[in-house]
Amino acid sequence: MKKREAVSKIMTHNLVKLNVNDSLSKAESLFKKNKIKHLPVVKGENVVGMLSYSDLLRISFADATDESGNYVESTVYDMFSLEQVMTHKVVCVNSDDSIRDVAKILAEKHFHALPVIEHDKLIGIVTSTDIINFFLEQYN
Repeated sequence: MKKREAVSKIMTHNLVKLNVNDSLSKAESLFKKNKIKHLPVVKGENVVGMLSYSDLLRISFADATDESGNYVESTVYDMFSLEQVMTHKVVCVNSDDSIRDVAKILAEKHFHALPVIEHDKLIGIVTSTDIINFFLEQYN
């Protein structure tokens, strides 16, 4: 097993992210279009929050359907700003942190995704799925 592999080896580099001024409707669209569950929120190049799809579901019935199976348009997003819904106290990891150390943070804090930074600039995101896939590859 690789002992000291850096998290930069397994993180997602092609980021989908939100600007702090973006709408929750835009967030929902990005979640569904990209089939992802977590979005870093930035102001410039600095991470100021994280939004998960679960955060949106807590405030709406985003996936609710009517009797005919059609999606119901949600107007609740207009009642909240991204800043009101996102997580503000974000734990970030450095690109050279070990995968093991990042896995430990995810497990202990019960997180599912962490922004990856380098010199305080967002450069990626690592998810629990990335970690699981890495460890599974060790058994091939």
